[in-house]
Amino acid sequence: MPANPGDECCWIALFPALAACPALAFSGSSPTIRAQSTDNAENLDVKRLEHGIEMLVFNSRWLLAPFYLGLVVGIGMLLVKFGQEFFHLLPHVFEYSEADIILALLTLVDMSLVANLLLIIVFSGYENFVSKINTAGHEDRPDWMGKVDFSGLKAKVIASIVAISAIELLKAFVHISVSSDGNAGAWTWTEDDKAIAWKVAIHMVLVISGVLFAVMDRLGGAHGGDASH
Repeated sequence: MPANPGDECCWIALFPALAACPALAFSGSSPTIRAQSTDNAENLDVKRLEHGIEMLVFNSRWLLAPFYLGLVVGIGMLLVKFGQEFFHLLPHVFEYSEADIILALLTLVDMSLVANLLLIIVFSGYENFVSKINTAGHEDRPDWMGKVDFSGLKAKVIASIVAISAIELLKAFVHISVSSDGNAGAWTWTEDDKAIAWKVAIHMVLVISGVLFAVMDRLGGAHGGDASH
């Protein structure tokens, strides 16, 4: 406490100056503080813009949903054609020959394989690229659902395509055997032979492609495992 009353007056007069000292002290460095605050505001604006772009890109996955809905409609269209083919075959069961029945049944098998392929693409593609399907507790949920990644999806798609190609090739062989039953004589290279030769070549290309995809996935998995160790 001041010993002199005059000193006390001086302290009282000094308090406002002391109160103003922080402002005076900061006033000298205010351009630096303003520059830092401007930089922080710019960084905040950049972060907001970056977050907005990232959310836009992330939500753009929903643009794929109409594609999968269209594939579901495609499965319904296949169902209509399947029913049409089945009810067309049903009245002629006792009239058709064995080869004709096999051809008709192979057509039904072909459509069912295509429907299975579409279903695999819809389920796996939607869960991999759009959103998870919340049916984990459902008793009818397929075991492979939610476990097929993009590599597994490629393998399943290629395997299904190879199976469909094999069915088409088998139908072509059966059709040739049916059409050649009444034709005897020297063999000639016909348009049907050219068509089946092209189908065999395409089927072999699909098989080789499937094997190469499987080998590349296996090698990629092996390299990934070595990198993790």
